[in-house]
Amino acid sequence: MNRNNYDIPSSGTRDYGPNPLIVNIGSFAKQNPYERTTLWTGAQLQVTLMSIPVHGDIGLEVHTDFDQLIRIEDGCGLALVENWALRLHYQQRISPGYALMLPAGTYCKIINEGNIPLKLYAVCAPHPSGTLPTTREAAEGAENA
Repeated sequence: MNRNNYDIPSSGTRDYGPNPLIVNIGSFAKQNPYERTTLWTGAQLQVTLMSIPVHGDIGLEVHTDFDQLIRIEDGCGLALVENWALRLHYQQRISPGYALMLPAGTYCKIINEGNIPLKLYAVCAPHPSGTLPTTREAAEGAENA
């Protein structure tokens, strides 16, 4: 018996954590219409879905307190990664199946270079409790606060 009949939240703000959740995350990422929406937040881990519009980007981000894994599910783009402590300046074209593993303190910008929205999900750990904002502007405001 399947008890998990989950859908992408209509508001883009539903967080299914911290309860156990079993979903096809690739399907969730591809169906997600929101720029950012938190799928699940636990005590140490958070999963966020993103849909980057054509010619859009996620902005330059750095997370100093946690590591991040980003997995591309649909679309294509360019990942710009910099870690000054490691003297790393890296660019990579990305498409479905690509993943970025980013240690804390690494700067990253993902640009949608395709003609469809770039669909991805991000896993952050250990992550402080709390749901992420649903837009890039709100997320940047929260980071600057």
